[in-house]
Amino acid sequence: MTLPRFNRRDLLGAGGLAGMGLLLPTALLSGCNGQNTAAPSAASDGPPKRGGRIRIGTMESTQSGNLDAHAPVGAGIIRGWALYTKLWEWTKECQPTTALAESFEIAPDGRSMVIRLRKGLEFHHGKSVTAEDLIFSVRRLSDPKVASPYAGLVAAVNRDTIETLDPLTVRLHASEGQGLAALSDAWISFGGIVPTDYHPVTNVVGTGPFRLKSFTPGQRATFTRFENYFKPNQPYADELEILEFKDQTARAYALQSGQIDIADLVPVEQAQLLRRAPGVKVVTSPTNNVQSLDMNVLHPALSNVRVRQALRLLADRKDLVNRALNGEGTIGNDLYSPHDPTYDHSIAQRPHDPEQAKWLLAKAGYPRLDLTITASAAGAPAALIFAEQAKKAGLALTVEKLDAASFAAPMPATRAITTGGIPARGFLASALHYDAPHAVINRTNFRDPRFRELIDAAMAQPDVEKRKPLVHEAQHIQHDRGGILIWGFTHVRAAASNNIGGVVPEKTQFGGWRVDEFWRKDA
Repeated sequence: MTLPRFNRRDLLGAGGLAGMGLLLPTALLSGCNGQNTAAPSAASDGPPKRGGRIRIGTMESTQSGNLDAHAPVGAGIIRGWALYTKLWEWTKECQPTTALAESFEIAPDGRSMVIRLRKGLEFHHGKSVTAEDLIFSVRRLSDPKVASPYAGLVAAVNRDTIETLDPLTVRLHASEGQGLAALSDAWISFGGIVPTDYHPVTNVVGTGPFRLKSFTPGQRATFTRFENYFKPNQPYADELEILEFKDQTARAYALQSGQIDIADLVPVEQAQLLRRAPGVKVVTSPTNNVQSLDMNVLHPALSNVRVRQALRLLADRKDLVNRALNGEGTIGNDLYSPHDPTYDHSIAQRPHDPEQAKWLLAKAGYPRLDLTITASAAGAPAALIFAEQAKKAGLALTVEKLDAASFAAPMPATRAITTGGIPARGFLASALHYDAPHAVINRTNFRDPRFRELIDAAMAQPDVEKRKPLVHEAQHIQHDRGGILIWGFTHVRAAASNNIGGVVPEKTQFGGWRVDEFWRKDA
């Protein structure tokens, strides 16, 4: 059987992959916000300079962060971008492209994939990267003992049947009833390739742009340039420092006073202040990052589809975007990944209709309804606004704001509504995050049998045209009776000193994490 073969140039070419469904064609995906404008480049900064130290300030609410490649805690995620590299990575247009993988081949039935590593790859401690390390990394990421929060992203891979074809090549097989069509879009942000002698405390090595120098949880991590990084001439900085802050105001002051050079994932309130600060630039990336209210279908009231439909009709989405996001976003239609080529754009935008909502609630036997929205710190503003909107239909929604640790803990079965959100990804990868049968976190507990059949079939269908009818039917199920109220998509902001180059708008949320691309203009 001859398998279609892809390399880095093919992936960046975009159009050639449309028939296989591994990437989105240029005409349909110019970025994760679904618009046809390319993200600005760093050309205005001039050519990158090598040297100097770059200091990034990130938010860390606890002192329990770590360096684990596969089970990152807190700011361990951004530290992972310095230490580890994956088989695939995001382009600024939010398309997956090969990184450590030289090429990959997926079988027409989606049940197997051959991955070939680049030649000459090296870990920080000098060991060459081989097929054994790739296999070790897959198995560690999916090891129940590691308890990775991202294990679901590779759940489709049968960890016990991986074949070594040669020292740089492996063949992955899908688990029973699953497919690998989404793997290049799912296993991309987390879960780097590590050596077989890896240990997340005593042997912290990867293939990332920087080597670890020191780490003090809750305070800072320092790194030095890895000269054998797979991207020629990168990274540009000699040293990297990631400092942890517990308070947004303190971090903003540190940026303005020159104590740090970059602040990642800046909330809109801080961005408004920093835009007026001398010597600081705020870079806004328009994305399809989901903003949602996740309805638990196991809750007695929310098990009734009419109640879920009513809540969706109560959402004034434009008002939520304007107030909760300060207008820095776009409205949603209870479906993720509008940039995906399989997205069904014929599904009409759900209106804001309080009267119809009241009628549905009465028909469901809930003319009045008291529910609690459990909110994260980031989701609390939207929860409060939605609770205010719901009063128009006689609903009394109470907002319960939890700290980060409590919010991330396993959800009680009695919880009604939870604030949610995921980064922009293709449809299948988003499903693996949200409501697919093997989702990483499914706070809706949506377990529709037909939806499961369609998702499983789509995961095994690499041909995008053949996948479309499967996804369209799945999206109609989501829109009609699903458990996610997707009210909007948010822009993402990073702030940086004017002396830092390489921080540019893109269609992903990772503009403040591309540590291999940042450089000092005064180097």
